[in-house]
Amino acid sequence: MADDALIVDSAMDFDSAVAGTSAPQELLKTLRLIAVRYRGFDSRLHQGQLVVHRDLAAEIGEIFSLIQGWGFPLGRAVPIVQYGWCDEASMAEDNASAFNYRLVEGTRRLSRHATGRAIDINPRRNPVFYPDGRVAPAGALYRPGEPGVLAEGHPVLCAFLERGWRWGGHFDHVRDYHHFEKPPA
Repeated sequence: MADDALIVDSAMDFDSAVAGTSAPQELLKTLRLIAVRYRGFDSRLHQGQLVVHRDLAAEIGEIFSLIQGWGFPLGRAVPIVQYGWCDEASMAEDNASAFNYRLVEGTRRLSRHATGRAIDINPRRNPVFYPDGRVAPAGALYRPGEPGVLAEGHPVLCAFLERGWRWGGHFDHVRDYHHFEKPPA
């Protein structure tokens, strides 16, 4: 049986969780900092935090309650400010994250992460595969069926899809297995 003493991975206040972002103030007013609980790969109960769009806060909380109940392990869930707003550093640590005011790689378009309408889960286990053969984060492996890995038919994937989210594993130009996004209604 797992030790159920709660391990707190993140206990920031909102101002700390968005400190140093270049996001405009009007956008920051649409965001919320939520606490999420999950099983770590150590089988212990962890609490982390995500910065998300206010319209999605309850829904994301509901999905993370399911994730915890299913025992789907997460590496971490810490606001990306902890990584100096560096997506690569966050991914390398297998960190689940949401808000990050940034562009879609290789474009001039804001990412859904820039509005708190996207979540990345276990990026080292669910990497991005680019058409040119690159994999991010570097050295990541995708092994469907292993703990913490998302694939077709997985309950975590189904929980997002049933609520109208898009999965990066279904994208045409890249396969972004850790990415979920939800456009505005």
